[in-house]
Amino acid sequence: MSAETVTTATSAPGPAPAAPVSRARRYRLLLFVALGLVVLSAVRVIAGANDLTSSGTISAALGLAVPIGMAGLGGLWAERAGVVNIGLEGMMILGTFGAGWIGWQHGPWAGLVAAVLFGAVGGLVHAIATVTFGVDHIVSGVAINIMGLGLTQFLASELLAGTPGGGESQSPQIGDLPNPSLPGADALLGPIERTHWFLVSDVAGILRGLTTSVPILAVLAVLLVIGSYVVLWQTPFGLRLRSCGEDPYAAESLGVKVYLYKYVAVLVSGALAGFGGAFLAITAAGIYREGQTGGRGYIGLAAMIFGNWRPGGLVAGAGLFGYTDAMQLRNAAAVHALLLLLFALLLALAVRSAVQRSWVAAGVGLVTSLGSLYWYLNTDTLPSQVTFMAPYLTTLLVLALASQRLRMPASDGLTYRKGGER
Repeated sequence: MSAETVTTATSAPGPAPAAPVSRARRYRLLLFVALGLVVLSAVRVIAGANDLTSSGTISAALGLAVPIGMAGLGGLWAERAGVVNIGLEGMMILGTFGAGWIGWQHGPWAGLVAAVLFGAVGGLVHAIATVTFGVDHIVSGVAINIMGLGLTQFLASELLAGTPGGGESQSPQIGDLPNPSLPGADALLGPIERTHWFLVSDVAGILRGLTTSVPILAVLAVLLVIGSYVVLWQTPFGLRLRSCGEDPYAAESLGVKVYLYKYVAVLVSGALAGFGGAFLAITAAGIYREGQTGGRGYIGLAAMIFGNWRPGGLVAGAGLFGYTDAMQLRNAAAVHALLLLLFALLLALAVRSAVQRSWVAAGVGLVTSLGSLYWYLNTDTLPSQVTFMAPYLTTLLVLALASQRLRMPASDGLTYRKGGER
C-alpha cells in the first residue's frame, strides 16, 4: 500500500471513491456462476440425486455456513489490520456460553448481545497480548482457544448446574427467534422445484432455500458481510485499518494511530466470532452445549484464506463447506454424486492449467479427475467415514487449489512497535 494512498486516507474528509469494477470481470464471474449451475444440474440429472439442489439442502447449507462465515469474517478484520487470530475457536466457544447463559434467562436477543460481548472480551485479551505486549500471534491464539474451553467449562459447572433442563455441560432451552420468508416465494418456487426440470428446477430450489424460513440471524450475518465490505473497502477508516496490515510504519508516519486500529479490528474480530457462537447456540440448537463449535473457528479461518482475505471469497469458502456438510447430513447418495461433480471441476482445472502451459498441474488434475470418475462409476455408495469427512476433505482440496493465487496482508502476524523500524 503506497504512501500516497495512506495520505489520501488520512486527509480525505469523506468516503474514498470506490475502485471501478471492470465490466469484463463482472461478466466473467456471472459466466462462471452460470456454468457452475449448468454442471451441477447435469450431475443431478445423471446421478438422479435431487437433493443436490433441493431447497432443504440449500437451507441446511445456509445454516451451517453462517457460523463458519462469521468466524472467517472475524479473522478477516483482524488480519487486515496485521493480527493473526487463530483464537477464533475460543472466542466462538465464549459466544456459545454467553448466548446460553444469558439467553435462557432474558431471551434470545439478550443472549445474542451477551455472545457478542463475550467474544469481544476474547478479542480484547488477544489484542492486549499481541498488540501491547508483542506476544507471538499463534501462541496467543492457541492460549485463547484453551482458555475459552476451560473457562466455559468452569462457568457452566458454577452457573448452569442445577438449572431447570440444564447442567454442567449445557444450558436450559433458549427462546426462539423468527425465521422470516419472502412473501409468495414458497408458493411460486415450490411447484417448479418439484418438477425436477433441468436447470429451471435447480434455480428454483436454490432460490426457495434462500428465501423461505430463513433464520433472522442469517439475515443479520449477510448484512454484517456487506457492512464489513463497505467499511473496510469504501471508507477512509477502512483504508487506514488495512494500511496497518500492509505497512504499519508508513501508516504511523502519516498520522494513523496504528495501535488503536489494531485494537478495534481485533475487538470486532472477537465480536463476530461470538456472533457465530450465538448462531450455533440460539438458532442451530436452541441451547448451549459443551463442544458445540466443533472446530468451526478453524474452518472459518480456512474459508478466509481460501477467499484471499476478501469478503466475497470468504462467503464462497464458507458456502462451499456448508454445502458439503449439509449433503453428508441429508443424503449420502448425493455425496456419492459429488464425485461426478468433482470429476468435472478437476477436468476443467486440468484444461485451464494446460492452456497456461502448467503441465505438472494439468497432469495432476487430469489423473485425479479420472480417478474421481472411476470411483464414481465403480461404486454405488461411499463408506460412512468418507461421507462424514467430505466437508473437511473439501476444505483441504479448495485450499490446495487456491494456494497459487493467495496474497495475505504484507505485515500480517508481524510485531509492530511504535517508532520502530521495518
